[in-house]
Amino acid sequence: MARLKVKLVKSPIGYPKDQKAALKALGLTRLQKEKVFEDTPAVRGNIQKVIHLLRVEVLE
Repeated sequence: MARLKVKLVKSPIGYPKDQKAALKALGLTRLQKEKVFEDTPAVRGNIQKVIHLLRVEVLE
C-alpha cells in the first residue's frame, strides 16, 4: 500500500475551524512538521480539505 508524506507549509491562522480540526486530526500542529500516513480514504479526505496548506509527497 502506498504511503503519503505530508508537511504543513502554511499557517492555518485565519482559516475556518473545520480546516484547523482537519490539521489537528492529521497531527500537524506546527509549521514544517512532517508525518507519514497510509494512503486511506479518510486520510485523503482530511488532506483534500487543507491541501492549500500542505505539501504532499507519495512514497512507494
